[in-house]
Amino acid sequence: MGTVEGGSVVGARVEPSADVDERAVLGTGTTVWHLAQVREDAVIGADCIIGRGAYVGPGVRIGDRVKLQNHALVYEPAVLEDGVFVGPAAVLTNDLYPRSVDVDGRLKRGDDWRARGVTLRRGCSIGGRAVLVAGVTVGRWALVAAGAVVHRDVPDFALVAGVPARRIKWVGRAGEPLEPAGPDRWRCPRTGEEYRETDGTLALL
Repeated sequence: MGTVEGGSVVGARVEPSADVDERAVLGTGTTVWHLAQVREDAVIGADCIIGRGAYVGPGVRIGDRVKLQNHALVYEPAVLEDGVFVGPAAVLTNDLYPRSVDVDGRLKRGDDWRARGVTLRRGCSIGGRAVLVAGVTVGRWALVAAGAVVHRDVPDFALVAGVPARRIKWVGRAGEPLEPAGPDRWRCPRTGEEYRETDGTLALL
């Protein structure tokens, strides 16, 4: 297990092959696995798992109990709230109009574009190899299916799939599809929690 100079990862576990910048902050109980990279000024909360080969960009903010699976790529200035899951090889992008060079053929630098981060709200999950386009927000407890390409905001409790991603069902906090429970009402088959649908949005009763 490795540590970072300055004590910014006290109470965290960092595998020797991981690359954690000394300006990053890791919460107690967090583990950074082999070959992962955590860049400068990133802040990762408590009890998180940063999987093998995952990437966390400069200044990214990650809450508590977040899981980044192997080779997930989280580009700045993304914000991940508590309890978020990001599946293997998922990508959170940050540039709507990517170019390597400007119109004069010169290599673009950091000041030549404005990064737009993805926001993942509390408890949502992103399936493996999903791609989230710069600037989108995925709502609380929503679920993005594996391989989906998300180009617009995802409502709370929505299950979206496809290219481009569209809502195909509602899911509850347990992650399972909800079942009809009357007009504009839905129920979770696992927990029994009930939800009300209003104008294309869902709320826990």
